[in-house]
Amino acid sequence: MSEISVTLIDGYIDDPAALGVPPYISPMVRACAGAAADAGASVQYVTADMIRNTGIIPEADITVVLSGNTVPGKYIRSMPLSVRELKTAAERIKGWKMLGGSAASSDAADLFNIAVETDLAAVLYDGLCGKEMNERLRTLEEWDRWMLLGADIVKQHQDYPVPLVAEIETYRGCHRYRSGGCSYCIEPLKGKPLMRSPSAIVQEAKKLKELGIRNIRIGGQTCIISYGSESDSEIPEPSPAAVEELFFGLKELEFDVLHVDNANPAVISKYPEQSEKILGILKECCTSGNVLALGMESADINVVKKNNLNATPSQVLDAIRLIDRIGSERGENGMPALLPGINIISGLDGETSDTNRKNMEFLESVLQEGSMLRRINIRQVMNIRRDFLTKTDQNDFKRFKSAVRENIDRKMLERIVPYGTVLRNVYMELADGNVTFGRQIGSYPLLVGIPYPVETETFVDVMITEWGFRSVTGIEYPFRINTASMTAISSLPGIGKKRSVSIARNRPFRNMDELSRVINDDNISENLKGIVSFEESG
Repeated sequence: MSEISVTLIDGYIDDPAALGVPPYISPMVRACAGAAADAGASVQYVTADMIRNTGIIPEADITVVLSGNTVPGKYIRSMPLSVRELKTAAERIKGWKMLGGSAASSDAADLFNIAVETDLAAVLYDGLCGKEMNERLRTLEEWDRWMLLGADIVKQHQDYPVPLVAEIETYRGCHRYRSGGCSYCIEPLKGKPLMRSPSAIVQEAKKLKELGIRNIRIGGQTCIISYGSESDSEIPEPSPAAVEELFFGLKELEFDVLHVDNANPAVISKYPEQSEKILGILKECCTSGNVLALGMESADINVVKKNNLNATPSQVLDAIRLIDRIGSERGENGMPALLPGINIISGLDGETSDTNRKNMEFLESVLQEGSMLRRINIRQVMNIRRDFLTKTDQNDFKRFKSAVRENIDRKMLERIVPYGTVLRNVYMELADGNVTFGRQIGSYPLLVGIPYPVETETFVDVMITEWGFRSVTGIEYPFRINTASMTAISSLPGIGKKRSVSIARNRPFRNMDELSRVINDDNISENLKGIVSFEESG
């Protein structure tokens, strides 16, 4: 009997518990590759962008597509396959075809032989082994085995080895499964947390490192602070020992970037001593700029109760304060070591015209007391778990979102990266006219704009000079005045177009004194000391 061939199309996923849009590669797609290999099939892996660029979908006995986003966002270089793209692909695919991810509940699902809403890897494995293809979740043994067997596909991703980030899962399910958890979230429906062992996770990370992966994110969990906890409480007592074993094991592998994902603020608030130990472990073992996304969702206590949300506003404030106290020290890459983030969801049950006022008051209180928030994610609820009857006032939603960006986000950015902060190793990704955009590799990295052309797909150190609502502006550091373009020179603080012409005409400069005579402004010259380099090249 000939070997069954499988084409695995990574249509990218973007979910609360899994990132898979470039520069990320999701654990779900690697699990599918591992499941197929475990069943004896040959696997060919292609991404949405490979198909977009070439128009080629490799033929196979079975074609598996993973795609969908339940947390819509703005993307820089790519995005998940749209429903239109999925339909077009389905019509072109020859042979038997499967669809998984949140796209399995989309209009495109009817064009596939089977659409899987739970665990695509598990159902694929059963089908390849000749079993009934019923919805199910993988066992712990299958999970660990498939992550090793499917690791090799990372080398076929277009972002390999840089800036690719491989996300690694720690557990599934939610400690709040008995009460149903948050009304909008599907994770509690997966039941009691099924924890992977520290050794299994480290083994997967080691395999990825051996394959050339340099950046990982420990994600796929509702709360990293609760990892390893054996408590059956809705607010489990943390296990610092389990977290320590995991992260010191990962630290020994010496990845360039090691970041994490979600944290439940109620756990941090109720168990401050244990949480402080865990936050200290994350600070010591992980890369700076690490963001703990806190699931507040709403500062309206009525909405909190009606939707059985994770935490009260006061618990969230406790968590923010503790994370900032432990993590505010600036690390090697220029960012604070550990930062809190906030999720706010509009359209939940019990929401009124007063809800966004309460949300804004909460954010203003955080700002006024001097705390830092790296990321405020504001979105409308999606009817993934069930239909929500509350109709969001779109004008009010837009006003609230704009007010947060203008009055909170910008001030937070000024606090997190003050003028003159040097962000190391910013990966330049996209040229848009005379502006080049880049980000540090990691979770929720700051979008950095350099107001002149810089070679893309390179790493640049950037000194921050200005702040927008969701991004920052900076210049290369050190700034090589003798070889920079006039556009680049004019972007220096205080220089402008007129002085840039004079500077360009009088080059080269040997030192700051020579440059100062041309600038003819002591304040500007003083500001440029330590920024400008007089070397001819890097």
